[in-house]
Amino acid sequence: MIACTFLLDRTGGVLLQLRDDKAPYYPNVWGLPGGEIEPGETPAEGAARELLEESGLRADAPLRLFLRQELPEQGRIKHYFYGRTGATQADVVLGEGAAMLFVPLTEVLGRPFTPGTAEVIERFLAAPEFHALS
Repeated sequence: MIACTFLLDRTGGVLLQLRDDKAPYYPNVWGLPGGEIEPGETPAEGAARELLEESGLRADAPLRLFLRQELPEQGRIKHYFYGRTGATQADVVLGEGAAMLFVPLTEVLGRPFTPGTAEVIERFLAAPEFHALS
């Protein structure tokens, strides 16, 4: 199982990670901070841990589940969480990948993403959960 996070800053920018060329899956494309859920973790705990490990950031409140996505071709399940932070780009500590950036909404889509991520981002940006955060 995998857990990913939509983290929005005060301007509504979305935290995105550019995976580096050493990534075991889908190198050199964009994705959300996240990764494998460890044994004994809930998906929400895994999402919070991965967010902290990869960006040095925490959400201002507990992360909330947006979507559970089954990826049968990969034999995986992805959990997408969301939250808000008062952190800025200056607070980001790159722990993994080539870059970790708060990207303005107008610049989020249209870049190469890990499989399924662009579709989920489009759904999130149209969802009431996103509008409640922004």
